[in-house]
Amino acid sequence: MDVVDGPRIEHRDSRPTLGIRKRTPFRGMLAERDRLLSELIGWMRVNDVEPEGSFYLRLHTVDMAGEMDIEVGTFATAPGDAKVVEGSMPGGEYVVLRYVNHSMRAHRLLFDWAESQQTRFDVEETDAGTSWAGRFEIYVTDPRTEPRKTRWETELAFLTR
Repeated sequence: MDVVDGPRIEHRDSRPTLGIRKRTPFRGMLAERDRLLSELIGWMRVNDVEPEGSFYLRLHTVDMAGEMDIEVGTFATAPGDAKVVEGSMPGGEYVVLRYVNHSMRAHRLLFDWAESQQTRFDVEETDAGTSWAGRFEIYVTDPRTEPRKTRWETELAFLTR
């Protein structure tokens, strides 16, 4: 894993998003992310929508033994439809880490750093799993131009309390 920047705390303003949300088992989640990303890119092409920022994977609810509630989207201001819905990235203080390759190591580093700083994430335990107010994997590298995920620069951005 190559750390590009962080971990650190950064304030972010709310941003409009367009995304496709789905429940999927943890096992196979990244394949589902790739499928939804391809679907979103196709929808954007047909609807003449250009992103105003990066693509992302948002984890709304995490249950490693059950289903994950995920959203694949982009930062954009445009009308959605029944499949691609308008939303937002909430504003607030985020723990941010940019890296290339080895997602699991990057997540571990971010969680360990937050714990060492006594930083709490904006989460709530529910029957469906851990519900996150803002947990994003933002793809700084545009997946439309770089198909090799091991070369993607990715930014983890997790909302704090």
